[in-house]
Amino acid sequence: MSAAGTTNEAVRHAWVARALAALPDGARLLDAGAGTGRYAPLCQRFEYVAQDFGRYEGTGDGRGLHTGARDHGGLHLVCDITAIPEPDASFDAVLCTEVLEHLPDPRAALAELARLLRPGGALVLTAPFCSLTHYAPFHHASGFNRYFYEHHLPALGLDIQELAPNGNFFEYLAQELRRVHRVAARYATVRPRRWESAAVRVALAMLGRLSRADTGSAELLCYGYHVLARKR
Repeated sequence: MSAAGTTNEAVRHAWVARALAALPDGARLLDAGAGTGRYAPLCQRFEYVAQDFGRYEGTGDGRGLHTGARDHGGLHLVCDITAIPEPDASFDAVLCTEVLEHLPDPRAALAELARLLRPGGALVLTAPFCSLTHYAPFHHASGFNRYFYEHHLPALGLDIQELAPNGNFFEYLAQELRRVHRVAARYATVRPRRWESAAVRVALAMLGRLSRADTGSAELLCYGYHVLARKR
């Protein structure tokens, strides 16, 4: 079967790892919205500070997609991301991955992260372009286009150094097509027929071929953007 629609998470994690590897040893780094601290193992050479509001326990309100049991035991700061009790310019870098869609006011969060960065400090940021309901009720935005970053980050004193799409239109469609059977099992009173399942495999092969020949469909839709910005 085509691999189309399977690379979202792996590509994102590889990009974050590269961005972190480029930061200097000993940097004071804030992991904003750290959750279970997935990136803590990559931050051992930094002065690592993990922040999260700590209220999502894995099942939420039961609607949409959830993680199951969730451990927030590694947090240093339990607080709202728009009111982090640290002085201005107190971090050399801020990491914020797949968090903005869970915030009622993402711009206010970006303003807070900009406040906390020292001049020249790095913001390492990812968020989905489009996302299904997940971690509800803490899911407030379906996703973020490149123009969101190009509008808000410079206004907050952050110069964008990298704004890279993850995937493209065809990869995104393939990702969601792969969910059809699971979504049908939960939300439909019938199941895909055998020939329909075969048609899905054909469609995935088509999307994989189109993705390999892609010339820029990420401007329409992609998994999300990877953003590196510097505080002026």
